[in-house]
Amino acid sequence: MRRIAKVVVALLALAAIGLGGWRLHAAREGVVETSLAVGEIPARVFRPASGAAGPVLVVAHGFAGSQQMMQAFAVTLARNGYVAVTFDFPGHGRNPVPLAGGLSDDRAAAGALMAALGRVVEAAGRLGDGRLALLGHSMAADIVMRWAVPRPEVAAMVALSGFGPEVTADRPRNLLLLVGAWEPGFLQEAARKVVGPATEERVTYGRFDDGTGRRYALAAGVEHIGILYSRDALAESLAWLDGVFGRLGDGFLDIRGGALALLFGGLLALGWPLSALLPRAVAREEGGGMGWRRFWVVALVPAVATPLLLRLVPGRFLPLLLGDYLALHCALYGVLTGLLMWWRGAGWSRARPGRVALGAIGVAAYAMLGFGVAIDLLLTSFLPVGMRAWLVPAMLCGTLPWFLADEWAVRGPHAARLAAPATKLAFLVSLLLAVALDPRRLFFLVIIVPVMLFFLTVYGLVGRWSWRATGTPLPAAIGHALALAWALAATFPLVE
Repeated sequence: MRRIAKVVVALLALAAIGLGGWRLHAAREGVVETSLAVGEIPARVFRPASGAAGPVLVVAHGFAGSQQMMQAFAVTLARNGYVAVTFDFPGHGRNPVPLAGGLSDDRAAAGALMAALGRVVEAAGRLGDGRLALLGHSMAADIVMRWAVPRPEVAAMVALSGFGPEVTADRPRNLLLLVGAWEPGFLQEAARKVVGPATEERVTYGRFDDGTGRRYALAAGVEHIGILYSRDALAESLAWLDGVFGRLGDGFLDIRGGALALLFGGLLALGWPLSALLPRAVAREEGGGMGWRRFWVVALVPAVATPLLLRLVPGRFLPLLLGDYLALHCALYGVLTGLLMWWRGAGWSRARPGRVALGAIGVAAYAMLGFGVAIDLLLTSFLPVGMRAWLVPAMLCGTLPWFLADEWAVRGPHAARLAAPATKLAFLVSLLLAVALDPRRLFFLVIIVPVMLFFLTVYGLVGRWSWRATGTPLPAAIGHALALAWALAATFPLVE
């Protein structure tokens, strides 16, 4: 029955992957995508297949993002007659130039970001009918507004989840502010005040012809990242731009959340039947897991002690924003967990090293190729190019101790029920505690917590499947440590 169930799950997973991929591909019908040469800045152009020259919209991603994150807006606008241009800011995605200033020098960072935006706008301006608009998310919402304030040639602005610095009654021209309904209240209030003290949601103020158009709206049911795939955000943005430019497209919206859920849900479900291909590394299932009466110390002490101890560690040693801190956090967390497991008398592995290595390669390949290719094409840059490549082993020095200790602690015949999700949750709480202790330096970690929750959920499920198949937690621990090190090196911003 188990074999039959795995075959059924595999077929359903492949069907979900196929359906999700087909829906994502179908959304691009009528859109031509090409690369754009802007020096070292990677950029892509989305234009109607008809070749008609419409207004140009430069679409800018947020902090720690890349141009792939903005595809839903680019495709939506291209399907409706606009020429949309996406790109990677310095230090982000596949842009090889580190971001000046990082988080320590706001003026230097803003200058580098606005300079890159200006170069992309100049190159993109030759592609359309001479009219120009900008759209930015999070960090980029503020950057594009700053850049547009002294430039009346920017006819319209869409700011997603931004604060809106230096905004006046008529500059930037025709400003739409969108914030996720699940985003923090202070961010919603800041965006509302940009429009005016008596602003009502979804009410348009001012006039398009003199540039005083202003509007504020909440995107229902989404947070800081979800707004990039929100029907409300896409519809409001398209309607705003059509109003400014006096256009009427076909109303197509690239609402890809369901297709992405099918694709990634299918990829995750496929992991269960694929785990049967992993080699058995030990005769009987092994692991150091123990009952909650003995395990709660192992689960909680590292979560509290790690951020407290790291308060004593100074400085930055990697050109990856917060990569050095996260590597240290993972490494110390793993060492403390391992010491506590040793103190509690956990045994050692008797697995065959060759089969452990083969299993680890299989787990890593599934995580980095199965998920990685789809992530790189559809969500965010996932390929560690240039300087990022040598950062993978540096990050592995942190992720490997943590995964080895954690997987050993939550697996085994006597492991506490729900131990695996409990330790993953404790790790995320530990990161939040670190932010609370040093918010100025570590606030960015708050942004990545939802993404880390997704990764750790996937790793937890695959880790259990791998343990059942191989008999040991080691292949999943090694494979996932490599996959997370790869992901962090590929996605965190490069800084000088």
